[in-house]
Amino acid sequence: MSLIDALNWRYAVKKMNGQPVEQEKVDKIIAAAHLAPTSSGLQPFKVIVVTNQELKEKIAPIAYNQSQVIDSSHLLIFAANENYTEEGIDAVFSRMNAERGLPESGTDAYKAQLKGMVLSRTAEENFNHAARQAYIGFGIAIAEAALLKVDATPMEGFNGPALDELLGLDKKGLKSVTLLPLGNRDEAGDWLVNLKKVRSPKEEFLIEFK
Repeated sequence: MSLIDALNWRYAVKKMNGQPVEQEKVDKIIAAAHLAPTSSGLQPFKVIVVTNQELKEKIAPIAYNQSQVIDSSHLLIFAANENYTEEGIDAVFSRMNAERGLPESGTDAYKAQLKGMVLSRTAEENFNHAARQAYIGFGIAIAEAALLKVDATPMEGFNGPALDELLGLDKKGLKSVTLLPLGNRDEAGDWLVNLKKVRSPKEEFLIEFK
């Protein structure tokens, strides 16, 4: 199945049936997010996986009682770094250099330039930048789920600070950005399942300069 076919198959499932998704497929979805491109390869976000039913039930009211949270097989939470730090940037480049067999000093000039730009910004600017990187991984995870015919519902509707407190993310320097319940559609109970996918006409969506 092509990616276009997969994206035509997928939709934002409104009701899941509670059946488990094969761990092998979940692993591939997480791997896709892990391999997503990020600015300067900094990967300033984490993916938290929740399968514990009791915890999902605690998260549900934080997510305005959207049933997919409880009925999902796996709940993925994308959380971005609150800020960039000099130590964090150093650690990323040390790993890159070691794994590529390069001298530690090989990227000093680029690293210094990057630090000068990133560390001069406010924490809010850096969090917003990190959150955009998380969204890249989020989108790629959604695409991989579609290719594997795993249903996924992108969610921004939740109380981020409350979720961060529940999971202790605030103590890890992270802020939750998006939720992605993975599961299987309830074909009998989902009002959206048989409705046509609708997007704006291509001539309105696309702007070309030739």
